Amino acid sequence: MSVVAAMLLFPIIITFTNSLMSEQELVIDYGNIGKLTEATSTGAETFVNLKWVPDQVTLEQYGQLLVHTPNYLLMFWHSVGLVLPIIAGQTAVAAMAAYALSKLRFRGRDAVFLVYLLSMLMPFQVTLVPNYLMADKLGLLHHSGAVILPGIFAAFGVFMLRQFMLHIPYAYLEAAKMDGAGHPRIFLTIILPMVKPGLAALVILLFVDYWNMVEQPLVFLDPLQQPLSVFLSRLSGEWGTAFAASMLYMSPMVLLFLYAETYFIEGVQLSGIKG
Repeated sequence: MSVVAAMLLFPIIITFTNSLMSEQELVIDYGNIGKLTEATSTGAETFVNLKWVPDQVTLEQYGQLLVHTPNYLLMFWHSVGLVLPIIAGQTAVAAMAAYALSKLRFRGRDAVFLVYLLSMLMPFQVTLVPNYLMADKLGLLHHSGAVILPGIFAAFGVFMLRQFMLHIPYAYLEAAKMDGAGHPRIFLTIILPMVKPGLAALVILLFVDYWNMVEQPLVFLDPLQQPLSVFLSRLSGEWGTAFAASMLYMSPMVLLFLYAETYFIEGVQLSGIKG
């Protein structure tokens, strides 16, 4: 386990330490990367100097990124404007749908859930053209709604919370009904407090998924509307800026996980989701 943890932490540590190096030092250390193919074909030996500790710590690249690269902050807020509505909307819709599919008895319930499962099995590339046509019909192309609305009504949140709610005994609902509580009150005062770990796990998984999305913004949004994940994919030739941008980019995900780590682990365990 320690070896596996070290392997997973290695890229993060390298990214952090390299983000504190000057551009000149990074060019010296990694400048041979572009020559590796040529060196291999000619038989020459070319190496990349992978360093853990910078010769001189500097925050110059962070200043360059945050002050002299306005597109970074602009795309950062684009990411926030896309991810937060998706998380809030999908969590609300998924919680209500999961309650209906796990605790209410009605004809066709299992068939509806099967449709949700089938939609989860389809990769994004399969539904890309139908989503594009639908967004075009609704006049949402080149608008954030073309990314936000499909995200709100995605099936993953429904599946995860339904699996979590199945562990809640019907006895709680029956006792509440005997006290005169209806479904809205049962859902708000009994179900939601009991599924807090599942909600926390869902929020973290959704944040990671949609914070890293690239295909949807590229297809549906104009370049000036695209999020930070697209900005990072276009960085090339500026080693210091790339490492600093990567470090700042992953920081919200790390902080969110550290804040809700206990809820996340419990929620994933009880919902039966496996990585």
